[in-house]
Amino acid sequence: MKKNLFKKMFVGALLASIVLLLGACGNKDEKTASSASLPSIKDRYTVEKDTPAWKLDKKKDTELTWYVNADWWNTEYNKDLITKKIKQDLNIDIKFITGDDTKLNTYFAGGDMPDILTIFDSNSSVARKAESWAWPIQDLADKYDPYFYKVAREDTLNWYKLDDGKTYGYPDYSNTAADFESGDISSRDAFVIRKDVYEAIGEPDMTTPENFEKAMQAIKEKFPNLIPFGFNDFAKDGSSNGSMDGVVQDMLGVPYTKDGKYYDRNLDEDYIKWVKAFRQVHQDGNISDDSFTDDGDKFKEKVQTGQYASMMIGSFVNQGAALQTFASQNPDSAYVAVDGIQSTTGNQATLSQAGISGWMINYITKKCKDPAKAIQVYTYLLSDYGEMLTNYGIEGKTYETLADGKVKFTDEARNVQLNESEKWQKEYRIGEFIQFGHDRFKALSDESYVDAVKQMQEWGKGKLKPQFATENIGPDAGSQEARALSAIQTNWSTTLVAMIRSKSDADADKLLRDYKNFQKENSITAVNKVRNEKIKENKEKLGIE
Repeated sequence: MKKNLFKKMFVGALLASIVLLLGACGNKDEKTASSASLPSIKDRYTVEKDTPAWKLDKKKDTELTWYVNADWWNTEYNKDLITKKIKQDLNIDIKFITGDDTKLNTYFAGGDMPDILTIFDSNSSVARKAESWAWPIQDLADKYDPYFYKVAREDTLNWYKLDDGKTYGYPDYSNTAADFESGDISSRDAFVIRKDVYEAIGEPDMTTPENFEKAMQAIKEKFPNLIPFGFNDFAKDGSSNGSMDGVVQDMLGVPYTKDGKYYDRNLDEDYIKWVKAFRQVHQDGNISDDSFTDDGDKFKEKVQTGQYASMMIGSFVNQGAALQTFASQNPDSAYVAVDGIQSTTGNQATLSQAGISGWMINYITKKCKDPAKAIQVYTYLLSDYGEMLTNYGIEGKTYETLADGKVKFTDEARNVQLNESEKWQKEYRIGEFIQFGHDRFKALSDESYVDAVKQMQEWGKGKLKPQFATENIGPDAGSQEARALSAIQTNWSTTLVAMIRSKSDADADKLLRDYKNFQKENSITAVNKVRNEKIKENKEKLGIE
């Protein structure tokens, strides 16, 4: 616990220092890097609004540095099918650099910024102060590549506008209202159970707390070597509670707002009723205590070997390899999504997906050596051509377009995808270069996802609902409200675990009362005031009533 507290204090201090550094950096940049100082392309190409600039620009031997704030990102370039084609088309070399928040802080402290910078938190100080260190996308598009507006989403650009009316960051997987309505976006969360287990216990109704408890007991009796109920791993620092709060709440259709104001879903009566059901399941010996301490790798290992009889699984696509491994080896026992863990008040499930904020957010810094080439990278990767390349490779070589418009991998590529995962990653890199990726392109092929998750996606059809109004409504990093919210979230994580592991409903009620008192002592009213202000801002951005 002390270690986690120290970690949170360190991260808080780090974010605060970034705020100060951004302020200093901003004052300097605003004096030295106005839009009027953008380099000329007079001798390179003439801008055409109906032709992407990368097809016009003949400049060769450009090298850009691209920092991705994630140690896991693949830094190789020009060694795989995808990046070789990017180099060929754009006449560009990219030097990828990776790191964490500490390295990100070093960049701002030293002023030696990369050309392109990718982060993952659109609510961070780095993102909110982007005007001090990044170029406005509109200025770059207007000067160098107006075709960008044909491939970018207007709603996404509006979403990321700062107070000056300009947009500095552009994300991947930014799903708009039109995307949700299209049916091209698949759900990612479900209550799943092994087929053999489900059939053996008589395919019971598990939609009510009482029936759920009985079903878990029946599993224990018939399959004593299995863990009746499992869930995604809890984060060690309390930043995520696996699939046991937000994912369950979505399954129950717990609202995000009421009367236009922030609604505390963790305190919803219907949700608490189910938490008490989980408490009973745990007391009956049908939830393993290891589930609260297992890390992500351990969770995947248990999924891969079918140790969980049933699961509340979040982001099942991310568990696709493990689910597919088990299904391939045990086709009659594969996990399937079924109706279970439903609202006791009649609410319909409102499942989540990536919203309009997306995931990775990409910026072109004011230190960029060639901002014209950088915005060309954006346009290229956002275009249908670039999306097809990064998702499927090269037509005729790795994929074919069928008569109905669907996409199918060639036999050779499909064989590598299914049987040579290392080669698929290192030599093909299909589906990995995702900084500007989008779900609608995944929908073009039945081979975009492993077979093991397709039934789960089918089960989720019609259950997705965007929650744009409540995206990124947390208090600004470094503020008193942000520190208060961090403490509240950490306390909630320990409270939720303690409630599920408590000996009686009365004990669970006491833990919940203690949590409510902790909220009050840590300025929850001030936190919610910020949230409500941001909900209002979000609605105004997108014209939501």
